[in-house]
Amino acid sequence: MTQPHSNNFSYDTIVIGGGPAGLMAAGTAAARGARVLLLEKNSQLGKKLLITGGGRCNITNSERNVRTLLANYKVSQDFLFSAFAQYGVEDTLNFFHGRGLMTKEENDKRLFPTTDKAASVLHVLLQYIADGQVNVVTNAAVSKIHQSSVTKSIESVELADGTIYTASSYIIATGGLSRPETGSTGDGFRWLESLGHSVIKPDPSLVPLTLNEPWIRDLAGVTLPEVKISVRTKQGTEFSRLGKILFTHVGVSGPTILNLSKQVGELLPYGVVTLELDLFPKLDHGALNTTFVSLFRAQSNKQFKNTLPSLLPHSFARVVVALSKIDPELPCHSLAKEARKNLVSLLKSFPLTVKGLLGTDKAIVTSGGVALAEVNFRTMQSRLYPNLYLTGDILNIDRPSGGYSLQLCWTTGFVAGNAVPVPSEATQD
Repeated sequence: MTQPHSNNFSYDTIVIGGGPAGLMAAGTAAARGARVLLLEKNSQLGKKLLITGGGRCNITNSERNVRTLLANYKVSQDFLFSAFAQYGVEDTLNFFHGRGLMTKEENDKRLFPTTDKAASVLHVLLQYIADGQVNVVTNAAVSKIHQSSVTKSIESVELADGTIYTASSYIIATGGLSRPETGSTGDGFRWLESLGHSVIKPDPSLVPLTLNEPWIRDLAGVTLPEVKISVRTKQGTEFSRLGKILFTHVGVSGPTILNLSKQVGELLPYGVVTLELDLFPKLDHGALNTTFVSLFRAQSNKQFKNTLPSLLPHSFARVVVALSKIDPELPCHSLAKEARKNLVSLLKSFPLTVKGLLGTDKAIVTSGGVALAEVNFRTMQSRLYPNLYLTGDILNIDRPSGGYSLQLCWTTGFVAGNAVPVPSEATQD
């Protein structure tokens, strides 16, 4: 239900932010008997959740081993162990499966709902908070968080319209700076800095790349399911990745590109960065040459431009024909051996010149956030304010694409919701 605006509403717990971490935290606290208020600046809950995974929602990663899973969070892994020991991948799956949402596994252990709809995930979470009778206020932009002048604690939150809400504890789940149109505009960072927390400047972390090639717009929407991507500078090959690549109207995206974007961004200030694509990573030069010998022999009377679509998407094949410098209308039986070898070399080392990274408005995740040393990960409590809890993207945790971001939200949201004091439990003790 939506609470009308008025002054001096008091709750056990106030959750600021109605994304995945906030919904999990609110539902978990309410399930324990807390009177919970959820404040959301948008007109609807879960706006950002609905666009994750291209609208399909990569719920989590199926890696059950906590240490192996946490290795993907790099330098943050030691901080996260106590939280993930309390609520990990298995717990997440039990939560959703137990509420009727089944999942399926895809490449790189990515887990999606079998419905292929993020709305199905949001529906489960909305039912969860409804079951716990969480009070929800939408269109509720928080303008200030007030601390007590007497005790080192948070005293109240104030909305832009002047409404003030108070609670025993407060959970911030406002997200980072990625996709600001969904409400992630860095509000939480500003509040926490004003409260004395150290906030590392957010930067795009998982973000599409833009390219210099003028023909790139002709490939918008084209997907290559398995290519080897080598990142090259004037010093040589820096690193390589194998995976899917998606072309956009300005560059490239897809899980593999997103996961290497931060490293590419770090290389760009030092000179030209090129992506070299091996379009047939399972074939060496000799095997690919043999493939073309057979193809051109079988289609000997066809024009060269009409043969490549049997191996590549049509629009991509047209680009390859243009870059090969082979006469598009040349019959395959007239194709010289040297031209065929040059074609093989092009397809094994297809060059793309990186122009830059799209900004935070297009980032899937931003790095940066509250310094982890200022958070107790056994409870997600701020070490500066014992009645303040921090979750999800508000924390300075770097992670790759592949379900790790949402698992971070489920874990930290649960731990916070499970740690806030609940009066009914205190009475039982």
